[in-house]
Amino acid sequence: MDLYWFEQSLRNVPQRETWLSAIEADYSRNLRFPKRRADWLLGRWTAKNAVAAFLDIPAEPLALSDIEIRSALSGAPEVFLGDEPAPVSISLSHRAGVGACALASSCVLLGCDLETVEFHGDAFAADYFAAEEQALVAKFEAEDRLWLLALLWSAKESALKLLREGLRLDTRHVVVSFLGKEFRTDNQENFAQRECISIRTSSQHKCWSPLRVCHANAQIFYGWWSKTGDSLRTVLAAPPADPPIVLAQRVRSELLM
Repeated sequence: MDLYWFEQSLRNVPQRETWLSAIEADYSRNLRFPKRRADWLLGRWTAKNAVAAFLDIPAEPLALSDIEIRSALSGAPEVFLGDEPAPVSISLSHRAGVGACALASSCVLLGCDLETVEFHGDAFAADYFAAEEQALVAKFEAEDRLWLLALLWSAKESALKLLREGLRLDTRHVVVSFLGKEFRTDNQENFAQRECISIRTSSQHKCWSPLRVCHANAQIFYGWWSKTGDSLRTVLAAPPADPPIVLAQRVRSELLM
């Protein structure tokens, strides 16, 4: 099954909002805080261009304004063309001025997340990670734990989005593990070293490594992770999907003016 990934940065979002639907434009005008409004516009811009590329719709204002991203009761994004549900499933994330959208056919449940590597105190793992995840983190040297914490957290965020729960669900109820050969070793002494190498070297934007998330109710979800610089990406799909295909940007230059 095909799974797609699309990203945009805040600088790509046009100043003119002719690409929004009437309802979206009204919502945008009512957002009081500049950062909240900028993040919301980034998410809609990313999603609309991703959907346009996925459905082969022209990336022009009138066509994009006909694509409407609505929020379900759970908060999950849903795509409408005109007033009809579109044949596509999406998940959205944004971090540090970058927006991401994962896409698949409408029969697929998706969850995606962007994270940046940043400092967390010791209490972070104790408060938000399951015992087996904490044991994995403990095998890392202190300087390398930040990578794994960010990756684990991102995968949890993706799982909670797929489950349509968000942070309403205890994050310890979804347990992350990794399936790539770079995470396997018969030599326990080299385990942490190989884990660290895996995270450091998976740096190509189009290079995805497999992961798995087990829910407390015995559900198992499969997905992928990728790293570029200090940014980490994760995506989960149910049913499982092949590694994400990165969609090419099709934004018309005049829209950015």
